[in-house]
Amino acid sequence: MRVLGVDPGLTRCGLGVVDGGTGRTVTCVAVDVIRTPADADLAVRLLGISDAAERWMDRYRPEAVAVERVFAQHNVRTAMGTAQAGGVVALAAARRGLPVVFHTPSEVKAAVTGSGRADKAQVTTMVMRLLGLVEKPHPADAADALALAICHLWREPMRARLAEAEARGAEMVRKHRARLAEAAKQAKAAKPVAKTANTALKKGTAR
Repeated sequence: MRVLGVDPGLTRCGLGVVDGGTGRTVTCVAVDVIRTPADADLAVRLLGISDAAERWMDRYRPEAVAVERVFAQHNVRTAMGTAQAGGVVALAAARRGLPVVFHTPSEVKAAVTGSGRADKAQVTTMVMRLLGLVEKPHPADAADALALAICHLWREPMRARLAEAEARGAEMVRKHRARLAEAAKQAKAAKPVAKTANTALKKGTAR
């Protein structure tokens, strides 16, 4: 499976494509960082990110897109810009019928390093080791994009199995409730019949 990982941002948007092989084998296909000038209009910056993401999707043909989920930050403006960048990438993917999954930073860190509290240096080191990279992806946004793709490759099968199990469980509950409702309905319908039979029996006895 091929995944495009996206570390969204207005100034720097990391893009990384990773192929998943047998077991937990992963291979780096491409990695880069898209930059937009801080003095440019917001709409122009978002268009630049969208165009770059679309070029990557058309060139590398990923089967899924993994985007970092944005949480509230001290700098609200930065958080909004990050969310907007992730949004235009998600839209580009949706137009191509590609599934988009948002992963939290702690999920990505835990998947790659084994600790949800790992720092950026630890994430970068593990990404290099897992992908067999000789040179460090630079800047950190590039390594984060690769980490997102790896996280998706390793977590999504488990997520899919859990979703399938939950769906089966929900269906079993639905069927059980339907059976109970039908039984209650039949019991309610049987009460007048039983009452009529008892009344007839009493009249027969009285005679």
